[in-house]
Amino acid sequence: MRCVIARFPFDLTKSGVLESMKGIKPEQVVGESVIIGRRTYPAKQVGQVITRQDRRDFSAGEVLRAMTQLGFTCRSLPRAAVPTRVLSPFQQASAMLGIPVTV
Repeated sequence: MRCVIARFPFDLTKSGVLESMKGIKPEQVVGESVIIGRRTYPAKQVGQVITRQDRRDFSAGEVLRAMTQLGFTCRSLPRAAVPTRVLSPFQQASAMLGIPVTV
């Protein structure tokens, strides 16, 4: 399959990616990731290995798009939960009475 990563065209195949990643130890995943075989790799690490380019030259989205088209399972960043403010019992009672809550 032909795909463009960092403005350069690459002809990638699923077997070619599997062969390229064979023997590569996965780094710690903190963002987008690709599951190759039984291992989970950071998207940028996969992109660096298969394109032989510096990680700053491409985005994780480009790699995820290409790997998804090849049939690999990709995971994006989980959405951050919105932190909720915890009210003290006094603040909670004040809010229920309609009195403005101060922090």
